[in-house]
Amino acid sequence: MAGERMGFGTGTTGVYPIAATPFHPDGRLDGASLDRLTDFYQESGATGITILGIMGEAQKLEPEEARGIARQVVARSRVPVVVGVSAPGFAAMRRLAREAMEAGAAGVMVAPAPHLRSDEQIGAWFAQAVEAIGPDVPWVLQDYPLTLSVILSVPMIARIMSEHPSCVMLKAEDWPGLEKISALRRLQAEGKLRPFSILTANGGLFLDFEPERGADGAMTGYAFPDMLVELMRLHREGAREAAHDLFDAHLPLIRYEQQPGVGLSVRKYVLMRRGIIGSEVQRKPGPALSSTARAEVDYLLERLARRDPRAALG
Repeated sequence: MAGERMGFGTGTTGVYPIAATPFHPDGRLDGASLDRLTDFYQESGATGITILGIMGEAQKLEPEEARGIARQVVARSRVPVVVGVSAPGFAAMRRLAREAMEAGAAGVMVAPAPHLRSDEQIGAWFAQAVEAIGPDVPWVLQDYPLTLSVILSVPMIARIMSEHPSCVMLKAEDWPGLEKISALRRLQAEGKLRPFSILTANGGLFLDFEPERGADGAMTGYAFPDMLVELMRLHREGAREAAHDLFDAHLPLIRYEQQPGVGLSVRKYVLMRRGIIGSEVQRKPGPALSSTARAEVDYLLERLARRDPRAALG
């Protein structure tokens, strides 16, 4: 049944880290690091894993590389895997979605094409996208106007959810987005909108308040997914002060990670410092960290370890 594969569906809660894609310094895929990263996310307590997103550098991969990554992660993972299948054309989207689902993925993630402007264009495009991936494939609607430049209003999101029951989740990363989450949950409380899961992103930058607005968890790539898991546990248990204290301890690094472009290099550098991946490099084109930036991140990590000893590096 669409939306209930491997426990992934409209009731999904928890943390789905957006996986980085590890590369060797020469730009080749690093399969060993990908396995360690998959294990790391699971050992951190992740509910699931999302691969081939924007921060996974999916746009820099050859189609066969993307399919290979999907097969490798799905085969290794013990938790549901969501595969980003967004592409300029529907043929590529169809093939990646089909092969990922055949490999055992729990669902796929679809972002609107950047050229869309009007609600009529958006509605027609998503109808064609769902036709391409298959109407029984559970999928995540990615709402990321800061990067994609497509504005999905609350009524437009409600329309997509109404027209496509196979959409089981909203990846909410509008900015500001707290009021949008509240508006969607209000429509659901009034019986005007069907249930679906809401996981939030933006590196966790607003995860101090998003669960209080109705978010079910996080789908983002902060380099301390174990902290995101703990934060959601505290929210779930009503430990508001402890949740905000934990968030405050990590906020300087979360903020530093949110820099456009170089933020992914920061995230990869921290993952490398944690011993998870072998190299911090992005596949070209992509910026590299300067020695000064590395020193700043090292300083933030030292300060973080004093406030949250669980974040101390070995």
